[in-house]
Amino acid sequence: MFKSIRHWFEDRRVKRMGFTAAQWQAAVADWAVIERYQGADRVALRDMAFRFLARKSFAPGGGFQFTDEMLLRLATMACVPILRLGLDWYDSWQTVILYEGDFVSNRPHQGADGLVHDQAPGLSGEAWLRGPVILSWQAVCETGAHARQGKASNVVIHELAHKLDMLRDGANGSPPLHPEMRQGEWHTIFTAAWERLQKDWQQDRSLPLDDYALTNPAEFFAVCSETFFEAPEEMKEGMPEVYRLLCQFYRQQPVAIATPGL
Repeated sequence: MFKSIRHWFEDRRVKRMGFTAAQWQAAVADWAVIERYQGADRVALRDMAFRFLARKSFAPGGGFQFTDEMLLRLATMACVPILRLGLDWYDSWQTVILYEGDFVSNRPHQGADGLVHDQAPGLSGEAWLRGPVILSWQAVCETGAHARQGKASNVVIHELAHKLDMLRDGANGSPPLHPEMRQGEWHTIFTAAWERLQKDWQQDRSLPLDDYALTNPAEFFAVCSETFFEAPEEMKEGMPEVYRLLCQFYRQQPVAIATPGL
């Protein structure tokens, strides 16, 4: 009953916002990932993006003047990971703050020197445990399979992966799994991948994803997630078991499965 009422109110709000299919298409047309979604999937993604905009509130950071087209692009990127999960997975938070460029957190920061500084360095994105998602529009634009030192980057997917991770015991690289998935297998495979990549990095071997993933388990899951959607072929080749588990978690297979005989 409650869901049907909520859906009805969302329909009305989406209608009042006045977004069109053509406007949405123009906003996401140059994002390579969108071509993976065709037919019914494309329609479902567009509808979910509209509903994301109806559910969330958006605030400018530093007086940045964003446009409807920017929000449509951001919302679509946000909805790609949960296309098979449902928008309710984002119900634990409400607000997106969008800056033009990098922003500075007003919280203390421990630097590489071990000292605690009053302010952190400039950030391109941040997700608070019980608060907003904060993004840099410049970083949103710097998205792609080879956008970050030759590795995959998508700050929207990265920060919203943190939000999914936070749904279970905080940000620790272990989001709530589906009933058919095994927590022990997740821990074993992600730990083994983490340790192998740590050794590869220490020996200057090429990694299949950005080495920021090695910061901690939470960042490992977030970087794996953005790589899974932006550069799935590289992830499947370089981290096949992690790729398999992310297919199960996100309920998507971004690398098309070949049909025998074709």
